[in-house]
Amino acid sequence: METGTIATFAYGALAIVGGIIGYTKSQSKISLISGSISGILLIVAGVVQLGGQPWGQYLAIGIVGLLIITFIARLIKTGKFMPAGLMIIGGLASLAAILFPILTVAT
Repeated sequence: METGTIATFAYGALAIVGGIIGYTKSQSKISLISGSISGILLIVAGVVQLGGQPWGQYLAIGIVGLLIITFIARLIKTGKFMPAGLMIIGGLASLAAILFPILTVAT
């Protein structure tokens, strides 16, 4: 299994767990829904990548990119590192792992 696929699964799981934690801490239904949807989509993208379909990587890149942008906006708005900062760092690491094989083949 490639590093990018592992990162996709890991970030998807982190999104789901983060949504559940957001719901239990502050009764935020939007955290639960958005964390679950984005996490499930990332896990689906990981399964597609395992099947050898390149569009799974592009789906993962899109979702991770959107999550990074969302959490940057949230960090700017709240000024609190948790959970936004953690999700930004995790997202950037995942994005790098997903993009690395694509960029090395292209050069």
